[in-house]
Amino acid sequence: MQQRGPASNVRTAVVWDVLSAALEAAGPGLVVVDAGGGTGGFAVPIAEAGHQVTVVDPSPDSLAALQRRAAERGLPVEAIQGDLSDLAQLLPAGSADLVLCHSVLEVVDDPTAALAAAAGALKPGGRLSLVVANRDAAVLARALAGRPEEAAHALTDPDGRWGAADGTARRWTPAGITELVTEAGLTVEQVHGVRTVSDLVPSAVLDTEPGAAAALLALERALSERSPFRDLATQIHVLARKR
Repeated sequence: MQQRGPASNVRTAVVWDVLSAALEAAGPGLVVVDAGGGTGGFAVPIAEAGHQVTVVDPSPDSLAALQRRAAERGLPVEAIQGDLSDLAQLLPAGSADLVLCHSVLEVVDDPTAALAAAAGALKPGGRLSLVVANRDAAVLARALAGRPEEAAHALTDPDGRWGAADGTARRWTPAGITELVTEAGLTVEQVHGVRTVSDLVPSAVLDTEPGAAAALLALERALSERSPFRDLATQIHVLARKR
């Protein structure tokens, strides 16, 4: 697959690398559903690679921007307004080769039901690409910010939140999200850390140091599979196959 957009963005490159390899191995013409895909950051490049893509998103504004973006490139990306939990009503069961669910599970009412809906949309052998917020990263971030009480709260809170002002509804550990995915009838194939160090590097450094951005991107890729770095990344990426 020709790498564009997500491949050069330090926040998405690791996920794109995994998806690119999976799509190339599966061959052309796959049916792909991007639940919560917004304006098409992943959907449009996947469609450009020759796959049939549907984006399901609750925001009509995001879907309108997606359709404009796809139309500019002459791509037939389908846009459907709805939530991840609505997939059973919006799409035929067992019709997708790949379902993307990136930064969505944190905000749904029932993560277990949402994952079941994602699994239900997949063909046997189809894959789920899941990105969620990492609780352990939030613990470290609050501690480094001089908020040890909030760090301790996030460590023990059932949803991994550091307090009432926390803007993220829930987080998982790598082990916790692996267990949840497995319970949904999926076999976890890969687990990667996303934004392992990039959130710790001041943007001014990247703007002023020649080659710093490229070096950071290379470091993100190198650390994404290595513990303990992977386990402390801001986000966790799971690639799983439907049994």
